[in-house]
Amino acid sequence: MRPGALGEVLGLPPIPKGTWAEEAIYVSPAALRRGEDPERTADRLRALPGIAAVRVPAGGFLEIVVSVPGELVTEIGGPVPPVTGTSPWDDLPRTWANPGFVVRYAHARAVAVQRWAVELGVGGAFRPELLDDRRDRAVLRSLAEVPGRRVSRDPGWAAYAEHLALAYHDAFEGAAALPAGDEEPSELHTARVRLARAVRDVLAEALAALGETAPDRL
Repeated sequence: MRPGALGEVLGLPPIPKGTWAEEAIYVSPAALRRGEDPERTADRLRALPGIAAVRVPAGGFLEIVVSVPGELVTEIGGPVPPVTGTSPWDDLPRTWANPGFVVRYAHARAVAVQRWAVELGVGGAFRPELLDDRRDRAVLRSLAEVPGRRVSRDPGWAAYAEHLALAYHDAFEGAAALPAGDEEPSELHTARVRLARAVRDVLAEALAALGETAPDRL
């Protein structure tokens, strides 16, 4: 179940909760906002494909556990919005101490993965269920915030882009998207290349909102 599809059912984007290391959880006040019995709303959600569980803790908020969190990357993409605003970051120094560099470098890395994947023959069908490494799931957890931030009055793109970039650097370095040496391309590589594309697109969107054109190389 993708967050966009879930948002259509709920009437507003769901909010990711926790680290997603064990469960991919969204929370939603949809039942309370509609004046509905949360348990009845939970029963309807439990019948939907891709929903692993729905819990109703004290307070009436819904906790929705999705079966395959990696499906959310299929909703991300499209044209980059126009560059607006003024960047909060300096160009220099180009070190890890500069959040702007961290974000720009993450975008450049995600772009490079797409280029190298073609050269190395990574391809085939996308299997989102393979994105189950803790580092992949950390990136997915961050990406899950995108629908809510897009409709927020104060999306906080700068802090969000830094968080997503750091999660992606960790995945890039520890959960390889590309085969090394004589390794053959696998379905896991294909899934991680698709994840990198989602990171690329979201960082480009965030950078545009912050007054920058996302760099393909640094």
